[in-house]
Amino acid sequence: MPRKLTKEHKKVKAGVKQNIIGKCESLFCKHLIAERDRVRIERERIRMDYLNLMVNCLSGSIYQDTPIRLNNIYEYDDELREYGWDWPSVAHTMIGRKRLKNLSDLTEQVITNNIPGDFIETGVWRGGACIMIRAVLNSYNITNRKVWLADSFEGLPPPNVKDFPKDKNETFHQHPELSVSLEEVKKNFEKYGLLDEQVKFIKGWFKDTLQDPPVDTLAIIRLDGDLYESTIQPLNALYDKLSIGGYVIVDDYHVVEPCKFAIHDFFKNQNISPNLIEIDGVGVYWEK
Repeated sequence: MPRKLTKEHKKVKAGVKQNIIGKCESLFCKHLIAERDRVRIERERIRMDYLNLMVNCLSGSIYQDTPIRLNNIYEYDDELREYGWDWPSVAHTMIGRKRLKNLSDLTEQVITNNIPGDFIETGVWRGGACIMIRAVLNSYNITNRKVWLADSFEGLPPPNVKDFPKDKNETFHQHPELSVSLEEVKKNFEKYGLLDEQVKFIKGWFKDTLQDPPVDTLAIIRLDGDLYESTIQPLNALYDKLSIGGYVIVDDYHVVEPCKFAIHDFFKNQNISPNLIEIDGVGVYWEK
């Protein structure tokens, strides 16, 4: 005949059962946490691999795209492409891997730091830098921010020496390689599966299109207009729309003197002195 359990025995049995349940729950929770961490790490690895692949594809490094024959450069040179010191013949950007990676990193920073606003590049050439931004948004499944591309899509204008005398000696308008149509830029986005409603285009000269731009708040402004005129005009039009904690990136700061003059004249006019951070010996950026 089975022995009848006393009240004390029942209490001990219940305690053991509860202890076993507690340990199982603890082990299960630890397993869930470990699995969550594993998934998070794997997701980050996949994102990093995707964005690094985008950098190498957009810059033409992955297929060693030969440069346009300028400045006696006739063959692909990986160091030149790293720093954006050549003009690729078919790659979708000429800013090089370092500036492209900087743009990717800053885009991730404004996302993770919850800095509000869209993204704009003024002077987009074949669209590669903005394709990079859109790729970052895609990797984070961000659907509520837009990427704006402002460009004439006809190359650069002749210098307006009367209003912007510092542009007097610049000859960018004489390079047909810098004229890329809106249709071609759209096709470049399509090649990466990234042309959608989050990509917006502002076609025309900055003096006409950026006086009342159709954007309310910006997280990043990327300036790649080369001339004094096409650097100062976007800054004057857009800087007030840039969120605190957002970034201004200047592509040609160290290599196009009128561009540098425009940046410092803007600082003087605004009575600001931000800390300029070096990217690669060519471009710089600052945080607002």
